Amino acid sequence: MKRLVAGIDVGGTNSVFGLVDEEGKIYAEGSIPTYKYDDFDVYLQVLCDGVKNLSAKIDEPYEVAGIGIGAPKGNYYNGCIEDAANLKWRGVLPCVEKMKAHFPGIPIVLTNDANAAAIGEMIYGGAKGMKNFVVITLGTGLGSGIVVNGEVLYGHDGFAGELGHIIVSVNGRECGCGRRGCLETYASATGIKRTVYKLLADHIGDSALKNISFNELTAEMITTAAIKGDPIAIEAYRHTGEQLGRTLADLIAITAPEAIFLFGGLAKAGKYILEPTEKTMEENVLFLWRGKVKLKVSKINDKNAAVLGASALAWKIIREQ
Repeated sequence: MKRLVAGIDVGGTNSVFGLVDEEGKIYAEGSIPTYKYDDFDVYLQVLCDGVKNLSAKIDEPYEVAGIGIGAPKGNYYNGCIEDAANLKWRGVLPCVEKMKAHFPGIPIVLTNDANAAAIGEMIYGGAKGMKNFVVITLGTGLGSGIVVNGEVLYGHDGFAGELGHIIVSVNGRECGCGRRGCLETYASATGIKRTVYKLLADHIGDSALKNISFNELTAEMITTAAIKGDPIAIEAYRHTGEQLGRTLADLIAITAPEAIFLFGGLAKAGKYILEPTEKTMEENVLFLWRGKVKLKVSKINDKNAAVLGASALAWKIIREQ
């Protein structure tokens, strides 16, 4: 019987899930809207039902050998989601413990969504063979998965790698974490929307983004506008890349990675995010690392990336048992 694992990515907007084999082939996928559920237990019931219902999409017999979950503020050590700024539920949510009631007898492991992306990059993507690298997730917020000597850096409490909450502007933009000036308020899908509206307020030139409300505006719309030459969209990506690049220069001085991978919606903007980020990173990095650290778009950065990252986490735990 074929062995598959369930990979689940809990996002601020949607949760995506799929069944994946050890080579990274996805047999079935699904999603539910995270934001619609005010009660965590109700959300979890719908999510687990969705994973179980994937069986209708697979023609051959299989068993679920494990489940990997990537979630904002997911604690690898205790299996809980703890006060995630980009999720509506507060407090310590015992995600793994509650999921075991729905899937008894199989290993279930949870980590930060960015750490899951890093493991996915290491197993399925561009970081194969690398021992030291960083994955930056540019989604609703900004996360980072840091791999040192082949192991994800968790820290003593499971929360190491919160690069999105490095202060980059004292008394700057208000952040969902309760502070001001965090990197993710500038370099994320939400952050670039805020930048677009700041630019629109400061400039009177024409832009395709001018008549789109904040709630309707998406990072994909901004990317499309940039590709079409929209000056506000291009300038927004320049600002975003500069903020990100300066922070990556500092991160390099601490971790000395072989490569940094950009993952998530903003990474799909290609040169519009890569060029200003790389330029600013190289201008600000200590001379010891100038020209040494490669900046790349994740090789699993497509519609299946989140599922692959979470499933890689499960396969890693199964292999180590």
